[in-house]
Amino acid sequence: MHVYLGLGTNLGDKEQNLRTAATHIEERIGKLVSLSAFYATEPWGFTSSHSFLNAALCIDTGLPPLDILHLTQSIEQEMGRTCKSVNGQYHDRIIDIDLLLCGNLVLHTPRLTLPHPLMHQRLFVMKPLSEIAPDVVHPTLQRTLRELCEAIKE
Repeated sequence: MHVYLGLGTNLGDKEQNLRTAATHIEERIGKLVSLSAFYATEPWGFTSSHSFLNAALCIDTGLPPLDILHLTQSIEQEMGRTCKSVNGQYHDRIIDIDLLLCGNLVLHTPRLTLPHPLMHQRLFVMKPLSEIAPDVVHPTLQRTLRELCEAIKE
């Protein structure tokens, strides 16, 4: 199954943070199919003097989504992330790994919602994602990732 993840960082060596996260993801979760370019973006949902570097990647894995979530959270912690964003309270972070899509799976659990509920509103997610998977159709919105990206007003 193809799984799409969003990566973001705004502390430390940002480019290296993204590369390190991608390496850990491939080692623990599945084969790296594609990695987008890195995009410099402004913080979203909070104020910070540190800009972000964002990317998206696709992996091929047989792991179930909750296992993937657990592994990505472990990678975040190992890389130095100390707190998760909760209830719309966002913070500077060395790495953020978001599970965006798992094939065509639609899932609503207390720990995980798929597809990611805010992805189609965030250009910093959709721009790199539509670069690597422009023709993938969002399982609930029934539009391609390219169309969703183009619909976002900067």
